[in-house]
Amino acid sequence: MITAAQMRAARALLRLDQRQLAALAGVSLPTIQRMEASDGTVRGVVGSLTKVVEALDRAGVELIGENGVSSGGGRGVRLKADPASRND
Repeated sequence: MITAAQMRAARALLRLDQRQLAALAGVSLPTIQRMEASDGTVRGVVGSLTKVVEALDRAGVELIGENGVSSGGGRGVRLKADPASRND
């Protein structure tokens, strides 16, 4: 679903510390710390992980999965395009 590296990168893009992400997601600081200390894919309670992913999404980060559309390969994160700046 999300790797620890993606989670740290997403926080960095948003300029959030662990405490701020915990507050946005409605989870505890130790939960964020444990998730980010995971080796590879984040392990934890599915409900807590879902809250974190949804908080990152609301804050404007797109998580790119292993086979997601991207100009490069592998996993990653990127800021979502600002809907106001799209030329539809």
